[in-house]
Amino acid sequence: MIVLEDVWKRFPSGPLVAQGITAVFPAGRATALLGRNGAGKSSLLAMIAGTLRPDAGQVVRHGRVSWPVGFAGAFHPDLTGAQNTRFVARVYGVDSRGLLGFVRDVSGLGDAMRQPVRRYSSGMRARLGFAISMGIPFDMYLVDEVTAVGDAAFRRETSALLKARLGQAGAIVVSHAPAQLRGLCTAGAVLEAGRLRMFDDLEEAIAVYQGGGVLRASTHPTPSARGQAGRGASAGGR
Repeated sequence: MIVLEDVWKRFPSGPLVAQGITAVFPAGRATALLGRNGAGKSSLLAMIAGTLRPDAGQVVRHGRVSWPVGFAGAFHPDLTGAQNTRFVARVYGVDSRGLLGFVRDVSGLGDAMRQPVRRYSSGMRARLGFAISMGIPFDMYLVDEVTAVGDAAFRRETSALLKARLGQAGAIVVSHAPAQLRGLCTAGAVLEAGRLRMFDDLEEAIAVYQGGGVLRASTHPTPSARGQAGRGASAGGR
């Protein structure tokens, strides 16, 4: 389970990503995170993952939470795909040989697993990141447009594998493809202008997102929180 408690975030000279967001993403349930391009969905996922700090408020994580699946920025560029995989296995306390075999099978990278990651294309990095994350048991998966990578056959394989994982864990899934979300999620959340609106019904969330309606505030921020966010924004820093 993920709990957001009065979370605020603004980038210097940028949009307000989170404006006093208070929300709960339940354990064992896949929630679609919807919003226009630039609304801050990836930034919100990063705050949930713990790789980006909010200006105010806090994110409480219950259970093991994945990094944003498909995000490959944390790989060491001078290590090979295989070496990066072994390193992640040690960090998370899983069998390195087992994870490496799984990643080879799922990623389809073949001989590229022996090449430095700096030589990888963005698609290859995403394949590696997806395969590693699917090979580690998480309680909550954070998924950011990962199944848009690769050819049609790979997309079908990743969707099937992700769906199997979500039968045993929860997830927050970012995608602009309603058909994909319907195959993975049962609930939805729409992010707009720093506000997050939660829906128990996925179809209602999709309808609001596609309709482009103005969202009502999902929380009523306190003056003190608003002041903290302002000070955090003025301090700057990602």
